[in-house]
Amino acid sequence: MTPLLCTGLKVRKLDPRPFLLGLAAASNAGSAATLIGNPQNILIGQAGALGFWSYFAQAVAPAIAALALSFGCIAFIWRSSLAAADDGAPLEPVAFDRVQVGICAIALLALLVLFATPLPREISALLVAACLIVSRTLPTRQLFGEIDLPLLILFAALFVVNDAFARTGFPEEAVRMLAAHGLLPDRVSFLVPISLFLSNTIGNVPAVVMILKVWQGIPEGVLVGLAILSTLAGNLFLVGSLANLIVAERASAQGVRLTFRDHAKAGVPITVLSMIFAGLWLWFGGFMHL
Repeated sequence: MTPLLCTGLKVRKLDPRPFLLGLAAASNAGSAATLIGNPQNILIGQAGALGFWSYFAQAVAPAIAALALSFGCIAFIWRSSLAAADDGAPLEPVAFDRVQVGICAIALLALLVLFATPLPREISALLVAACLIVSRTLPTRQLFGEIDLPLLILFAALFVVNDAFARTGFPEEAVRMLAAHGLLPDRVSFLVPISLFLSNTIGNVPAVVMILKVWQGIPEGVLVGLAILSTLAGNLFLVGSLANLIVAERASAQGVRLTFRDHAKAGVPITVLSMIFAGLWLWFGGFMHL
């Protein structure tokens, strides 16, 4: 999406930055709605044996609210950059591939049906992906050529660093100390700041991996809260989530520089407001204590 946005917006003489921020913020916010939206939600869903549709019913409201807040904050803060310069030049129409859209729609429908079966979610996703790969519509070599190997290495390295930190014994000791003082993040007022801090220091995926490893017997409501809050916390700063880094890196390759300050201008209010809404939703919904 990032290269397409950059190319199209440059043609229309629009500043790509607010649109790229919207892409990153919407990716984070929308991914909170399902257990396959992002890596940390997949891990949480597996650890707690959470139901796909039951989680969706609990998380869809905070996700939609975060999407609306992302739109509102970016539209207001970047309003001076959203006006297109009208040079009178007509824009070329974009070709609409009905076959490709139809195949994607069928694949999505099949995936949703599989999620309602006892088949593991990761197997369902792999089956649908395999069917798309073996289809003759796009060359397999072209599909594999789109894989971002440096990003995969970065992602793997995060787990290596996280495991090394966990082996120091400090996380387990910290959990024991918090439990002794009644300060485990099993309440909204504790989980919100912890999610914000960890997601924007070591990253939301490594943070969730570490929490699941050192904290045994996490209640289901807390797992739901952890999935929602750790995802929304990724909108705070540019380093808060892999989606942000992917957008910034791909934009840089297109000659668009997305700085830490650019992201924080909208990211901070988006995150604060969406975390407040999500925290109140978890509290009033009875999923977690305040």
